[in-house]
Amino acid sequence: MLRFGVSLEKELLEKFDRLIREKNYSNRSEAIRDLIRQELVKKEWLEGKEVAGAITVIYNHHRRQLVDKLTDIQHDFQKIIISTQHIHLDHDNCLEIIAVKGMPEEAKKLADTLRSIKGVKHGTLSMSSTGMDIE
Repeated sequence: MLRFGVSLEKELLEKFDRLIREKNYSNRSEAIRDLIRQELVKKEWLEGKEVAGAITVIYNHHRRQLVDKLTDIQHDFQKIIISTQHIHLDHDNCLEIIAVKGMPEEAKKLADTLRSIKGVKHGTLSMSSTGMDIE
């Protein structure tokens, strides 16, 4: 473990300390480590390294042929999909979580394709790392 100093304006440090408390970090060091890791994950996605992530989609399963379209798209991207989970939120709405591992552009393309389908109410891509380049 190495130690180093950081100089910050008082107001910025106060805001950072409030954020640390809100997010329940035990100390500034852990919060800073987390921010650094977050930036390293972004860098992996920008550089086109193999990444991992999750695509979350909310849709009405009663919508005609929507489930078939979603399934067909997932089959087209089977090289990057490592798992899916289907959850019934209520009588009409389903949530699908699609875990992906592969090239960032393919993951983004899959997320965009799923979100663009008529009947999909909401979709997000949560970008993460395979953990290989992050300590």
